[in-house]
Amino acid sequence: MNPIILIPARMAATRLPGKPLADIGGMPMVVRVLRRAQAAGAGPVAVAAGDPEIVEAVEQAGGRAVLTDPGLPSGSDRILAALAELDPAGAHDVVINLQGDMPFVEPSVVAACARLLADQPACDIATVVAPEASPADRTNPDVVKAVLAMQADGRTGRALYFTRSTLYGDGPVWRHIGIYGYRRAALEAFNAARPSPLERREKLEQLRAMELGLSIWAAVARDAPISVDSPSDLERARDFAKEAS
Repeated sequence: MNPIILIPARMAATRLPGKPLADIGGMPMVVRVLRRAQAAGAGPVAVAAGDPEIVEAVEQAGGRAVLTDPGLPSGSDRILAALAELDPAGAHDVVINLQGDMPFVEPSVVAACARLLADQPACDIATVVAPEASPADRTNPDVVKAVLAMQADGRTGRALYFTRSTLYGDGPVWRHIGIYGYRRAALEAFNAARPSPLERREKLEQLRAMELGLSIWAAVARDAPISVDSPSDLERARDFAKEAS
């Protein structure tokens, strides 16, 4: 297995424009994510950038970035475009899609996503979940829940479904974390397919993969990393950086 980690990033985020370059403790957010990905030791790392200023910031920090068409509709489209430039011969058979808005993601979480593909031959797409942060997560439609068939180790499981709906009954509720590891053929098949009925219903693109018959497995992280999607999230991340310094 020969993974590569790609970080899609663009300036035109709806809720927080310019967020890849938002300063967090003296460092642009996308550079913080880059450093975390590099620390995972799972493979080479590059940023799939939608804007030249992101490329400049990454290169100034000593990283590698590829400028992609800013009009691409999704992060998976962006990483495929970057992959075509970085690895046209197809040497990398696994692609880790690490979102550019998780500045404090644990490197071990990224490594666990890659390791799941190595350990589970039947796994087409690997992802990550974390325990619910509070009982309110169960009824919050903004919290995506993963329904898993857990393995005996309690640290990994095969995904049966993903939903925004309330899950009832006893047992853990797993919050989905938007990190994906794709076998290259699975990424290409996913991107070639049109949005599926369940994807449109739940507004969750991973359901397109499941409706295609692709197998998704999840590794369990200790907790969900801070995800920066709004100005209040950004302030929370800045406060976290101050506390950690």
